[in-house]
Amino acid sequence: MARTRSMLTAAALVAVSVGGATALAAPASAATTASVTPQSVCGSNYKTVNSAPVGSRGTVYLTYNAYNGNNCVVTVRTTTGTAVDMSAYLYVPDTDQGDGDYGQYTSYAGPIYAYGKGHCVDWGGSIGNVSVYVTGSNCAALKEQRVTVTR
Repeated sequence: MARTRSMLTAAALVAVSVGGATALAAPASAATTASVTPQSVCGSNYKTVNSAPVGSRGTVYLTYNAYNGNNCVVTVRTTTGTAVDMSAYLYVPDTDQGDGDYGQYTSYAGPIYAYGKGHCVDWGGSIGNVSVYVTGSNCAALKEQRVTVTR
């Protein structure tokens, strides 16, 4: 499982940093309004439990649904406009479950869902040439690690 996690973590980092996320590609919607919230994308039962700025371009949100134990990640632009490269991804190392979305979107990438009750999660996203990668997140005593890359 450690090898699988390392491989998926490396693939996610490459996808966010470089933009070649074929292995993590998944369909996602793209809204054209500036009123996109994590709850409007993930669902009203999802509460924001963590977030990370993507430079000044937007924010990646980690949300959690206490009713079903699922996490959801969505990357939301600060200002909608012409479609740009965006990504969102989520990985649960303990269960080796995860997914990602990469494409050109006008306002958000995702949503990405994975069961995460009682587990640490790795998550992040990108907008244009700015990427954020968070590991070991929401683990009680474990301190998360954040990396922001501008290419």
